[in-house]
Amino acid sequence: VQLQAFGGGLVQAGGSLRLSCAASGLTFSRYTMGWFRQHPGKEREIVAALSWGGGSAYYADSVKGRFTISRDNAENTVYLQMNSLKPEDTAVYYCAGKQGYGLRSSPGEYDYWGQGTQVTVSS
Repeated sequence: VQLQAFGGGLVQAGGSLRLSCAASGLTFSRYTMGWFRQHPGKEREIVAALSWGGGSAYYADSVKGRFTISRDNAENTVYLQMNSLKPEDTAVYYCAGKQGYGLRSSPGEYDYWGQGTQVTVSS
């Protein structure tokens, strides 16, 4: 199983980025997918999660209304559209997959992880 996240970069506050995560080696349509982030010196935290078919989503309070998670099961890819970015969104972002249905926010409940992509928002 391999998850490859990309799309990070440097953006000014108020700007947008779109992260992508391509999955291989798993039945993607049977995995709940999540995006997490980790600030330096802090624990990894949930950003958003999306159910198998994309019908149910979870967002951390800090990103509600600004970020959107989506998936394309035909392309085995999950996305995170990030708008109105703030300096506090600066972090390494990780995609993760959890076999089975049910949105979960704990990193320990996810089975597979991507390598992380750096997002830096300048003020």
